[in-house]
Amino acid sequence: MKAFHPIHVSTTNISYNNQDNKLEVICTIFTDDFEAALVKQYHTKTDLNKAEMHAAMDVLVKKYIISNLQIKTGAAPLNLNYVGFEINKEATDVYFESDKIPVVKKIDTDVSLLHNLFDDQINIVHITVNGVRKSEKLDYPAKRVEQVF
Repeated sequence: MKAFHPIHVSTTNISYNNQDNKLEVICTIFTDDFEAALVKQYHTKTDLNKAEMHAAMDVLVKKYIISNLQIKTGAAPLNLNYVGFEINKEATDVYFESDKIPVVKKIDTDVSLLHNLFDDQINIVHITVNGVRKSEKLDYPAKRVEQVF
């Protein structure tokens, strides 16, 4: 039996890495909700826990996050390179990194994770640049965060 959790929330952590001049992104989503969102979006069987389905899930996970997460540090959205996902207790962590970019002054983020599933979805966005962390809570249908550093 799946555990029921009454709150629908995801977290997106965006950190600027000064060593390699890239944004590192980690999206954390309850696994059961994430699987339901993938099924609804792509009409296919999903199981993020099964090792033999990992390659197929990589494709869906990448496609879903890319279509529901957009990050800009200038006029154009950043290219986010998919690193992978892993199960972390009842949640799934999905990893991306940007190409090399200059030091960030402003970050605009659009996050609509699980908006296709829940109208009470909360997406929390943490952005860290040069050790300064700024956080914002987005209640559905809000999806835009703008932070200046």
